[in-house]
Amino acid sequence: MKPETKEKLMGVSVATLATALFKRGLRNQVIQDVRPVARKGRNMIGPAFTLRYMPAREDRNTLAEFRNPQHPQRQAIEQCPAGHVLVMDSRKDPRAASAGDILITRLMVRGGAGVVTDGGFRDSIVIGELDIPAYHNRPSSPTNLTLHEAIDINVPIGCGDVAVFPGDIVVGDDDSVIIIPAHLADEVADEAQEMTAYEDFVVEQVKAGETIIGLYPRTRDEHLKTFEAWRKKNKR
Repeated sequence: MKPETKEKLMGVSVATLATALFKRGLRNQVIQDVRPVARKGRNMIGPAFTLRYMPAREDRNTLAEFRNPQHPQRQAIEQCPAGHVLVMDSRKDPRAASAGDILITRLMVRGGAGVVTDGGFRDSIVIGELDIPAYHNRPSSPTNLTLHEAIDINVPIGCGDVAVFPGDIVVGDDDSVIIIPAHLADEVADEAQEMTAYEDFVVEQVKAGETIIGLYPRTRDEHLKTFEAWRKKNKR
């Protein structure tokens, strides 16, 4: 991802990105039933590094797995490149935890840009206090071994009903998380930045008493002149 693309994505919302992707025919890019563990006031941005879970089978998922240095869950934490977002396919099942605070702390120390699961986290209060954006369905205390088996690293997955391919760009804000196909990241970031500038202009106009008819969406040409003057004044 280009540094300038990342910078642009830092200043736009998931909602705006969803509209930009919708214009390109992509309707299902927002990960469903996933929310911030704690709001950070800044966007989470990075290429996706994935971990896939499957249903656990009792003879394969005993507490002895904690001693296995090659266990995919631990390996995913140790292999996720700095600046990437670890995205976990936990089968939309938060009954058992996808990870806990110790693993997420290790991911943070290694430079991870964030972590997303469509399952749950144990120790979620502690994770929320860490300096790493984290998103999940809801808190969950049981170990993942009770219901889920970590089975594969950095392969295509489904997270919250969204297809996630390694290297896709993950953006999370204080509401939700969206997946941008890597080849669209530059143009979507450009358009979302433009959309955000106009929306900020609209908010000022509405607060000043302007009707939304013809303003949002813009269907009256006079608003374009006012917008251009606003951009010049605000250096947008």
